Amino acid sequence: MSEELKSEMHSPRAAQAVVHEKRGISVVWIVPLVALIIGGWLVYKAISEQGPTITIVFKNAKGLEAGKTKIKFKDVDIGILETIELSDDLSHVILAAQLVDGMEQHLTDQAKFWVVRARLTAGEVSGLGTLFAGAYIAMDPGQKGQPQTVFKGLERPPVVTADLPGKHFILKSEKLGSLDIGSPIYYRQIQVGQIADYQLDEDGQNVTVKIFINDPHHNLVYSNTRFWNASGIDMTMDATGIKIDTQSIVSMMIGGIAFETPFDFESFDQVSENDVFILHANRVAAEKKTYQIKNYWVLNFKGSVRGLSEGAPVEFKGIRIGEVVGINSQLDMDPAGMEFTIPVLVEIEPERYLKMDELKSKEERRRMTDSMVAKGLRAQLKTGNLLTGQLFVDIDFHPDTAAREIDWSGKYPVFPTLQQPLEELSEIVFGIIARIERIPFEQMGSDAHEMIRNLNESIQLTKNILKKFSTEVGPEALATLTQANKTLAAMEDMISSDSPLNREGTRTLEELAGAARSMRMLMDYLERHPDALIYGKGIEK
Repeated sequence: MSEELKSEMHSPRAAQAVVHEKRGISVVWIVPLVALIIGGWLVYKAISEQGPTITIVFKNAKGLEAGKTKIKFKDVDIGILETIELSDDLSHVILAAQLVDGMEQHLTDQAKFWVVRARLTAGEVSGLGTLFAGAYIAMDPGQKGQPQTVFKGLERPPVVTADLPGKHFILKSEKLGSLDIGSPIYYRQIQVGQIADYQLDEDGQNVTVKIFINDPHHNLVYSNTRFWNASGIDMTMDATGIKIDTQSIVSMMIGGIAFETPFDFESFDQVSENDVFILHANRVAAEKKTYQIKNYWVLNFKGSVRGLSEGAPVEFKGIRIGEVVGINSQLDMDPAGMEFTIPVLVEIEPERYLKMDELKSKEERRRMTDSMVAKGLRAQLKTGNLLTGQLFVDIDFHPDTAAREIDWSGKYPVFPTLQQPLEELSEIVFGIIARIERIPFEQMGSDAHEMIRNLNESIQLTKNILKKFSTEVGPEALATLTQANKTLAAMEDMISSDSPLNREGTRTLEELAGAARSMRMLMDYLERHPDALIYGKGIEK
């Protein structure tokens, strides 16, 4: 046995360790457990506060970057663009965006999205801030609608957003002209709105233009309001003269629409959102009232129709009741009288001069027209403007004309006409000239020559008499006048204030006045004492 073993056997034995098993969670796990709980809460909070995810489709992604491009509403960030992908057919791009919490209620089929970038149009310059900050996607929540998460982005910003007060209206037109989205709307040459959108109808017959009138100007639109295309310069030349109408320089360049409510005898009502109106080609067309009943007549004129054009007014006592719709270029010839007539087709609207209760039937209107023609109703061409030479058709009563009747046998009834006043005046002038030509001016010239010779002889005789008077009678007359002048001077000396005759006359008048006073006193005395004529003047008692 070795020394080491012996030493180990004789050394005291060490105490044996007792291991007790501990139950429960170790303190070491508390920290990771708390971290896990906090992490889970943060994940839950992030998920619960996460907004909706939407998909937007655009034709291209110019200026957009995933993870950087913001989505804004009224310049407030409401989301961020997460991914940009191409569609399977490569025709467009698909954008996935994350919006902030609370936007779910605004994601409806009325919501709109578009890219805001720097734009230069004929009407305005917009989006200049994106030159430095970069493009972003703007949102217009729109009105209430059906929930939706996939949207087709607009390629150009909308003119009107949902938060702008006012009303939308629909205009129907045959053609768009120079109008475009954003073109101004004018009322009394003040811009009160703009064109929001336009599209061609499915049948291709008309264009639908959607406009927006700002508050409070939308209250100016009534059921009888007239809209017209105010683009460019509207110049018309008719029987009333030359008219030029334009709204502003902007409307001349980019187009525009104007409207006005006529003040007439018709009643009008307030309108609602998206009410439909007609967009007239110009102001003249807008001011024309439309009527349901239209009658067509043929007018045969024998004289020239130079200056008469389609659209020329037909007037009755100065009131427009229709217009010229056609002028036949082929003349009608009467072989018997060798006269040519020019047929003119006119459109008459009887509602302009007859009340609706008087338009009971076609037969009654026919009898009424025949009665008026029998009383002298005729059509006549007249000059509407001396400057332009434009003509119009005037219908009025001429009771002194020969009796005529309406020819109802053809497709259109033929209405009786009269010659143009200038043509009648020309005939009168030519008649006067013909009468003047029949005057015997040569015989009258000979007689006038003889008369002038006799007159010259009379003048010469008168001159001789005056000469004899000046040589023979003149001196004697002069002497007589001199003697008369002397007599008048002597008479003036005799009746002057300091002449003896004047003094004697004055004294005589004074004596006569004294005698008159004495006679008056005597008459007064005799009136008091009539017996003095018998007894004489006694002593007064």
